Amino acid sequence: MKIATVVLMILGFLGYFDVLSAKVKVERDVNYTSATGDVRRQLNIYHKTKVDTAQDVIIFIHGGSWSSGKKETYWWLGRNLARKGFVTVLINYGLAPDNTYEQMGMDCASAVSWVADHITEYGGNPDRIFLMGHSAGAHLAELINSDPKYLKAAGMNRPVRGMILNDAFGLDMHEYLSTAQKDADYYNFLRTFSDQPAVWAKGSPMSYLDQVRNPHLIFYGAKTYPAIQMQSERINKTLLAEKVKTEMHVIRGKKHIGMISQMIFGCNKLYKYIADFAKNN
Repeated sequence: MKIATVVLMILGFLGYFDVLSAKVKVERDVNYTSATGDVRRQLNIYHKTKVDTAQDVIIFIHGGSWSSGKKETYWWLGRNLARKGFVTVLINYGLAPDNTYEQMGMDCASAVSWVADHITEYGGNPDRIFLMGHSAGAHLAELINSDPKYLKAAGMNRPVRGMILNDAFGLDMHEYLSTAQKDADYYNFLRTFSDQPAVWAKGSPMSYLDQVRNPHLIFYGAKTYPAIQMQSERINKTLLAEKVKTEMHVIRGKKHIGMISQMIFGCNKLYKYIADFAKNN
């Protein structure tokens, strides 16, 4: 389930030459905790150099099976979203095996709280923060959105405006770890979630959906992993039953990595879905 980081970086490099022409400014390696120089607790901010009104904010949490990945890989996502009118924040967080899912959740929540307190300095509207994640990053985004303990502990006192889940993996880790083939990926996930079924349930966003009220935009690939397809459908159905506004798109022909790598190109249709979702919410 790991993201092909090298592939993403190579593809992203193809568009690097136009970063400056995009009139997007980048603030790199900003500490979002009191720790200084801790690369796993830093974020990058992409924003236009001149704005007339405060812009919507998207915080992106990268995937990588909870054990790999970094914000720098997704500079093209920050650039593209900023060009389309979003102040975009790419975050790092602690990884397994040194960190459990709970510490990762607290890192992500701390980053969100920092953004809410400081994003006006970069032209962003702290009352219109959207969380976005791919794969394991989507799990962490939904975990801190659905289980209120994380944002509360981080001192976040503003509601998250909406959620954008791109090929989310791990929405129900209890189900997955109870039924999945015990291969190398399985044992890698145990480093994050332990071997205790009670912990798997506690770390599953599906366990807290009765507390979710903000709108959701859900994507999954028609050729992605069956567990992602099934759990994306279920979260959509469950949220609708809870009277939560949701919008879901099944992206034809896309596998798991393709669901995020397609966004290297600024003309990709997912950007329109995101822009319309933010505009309507």
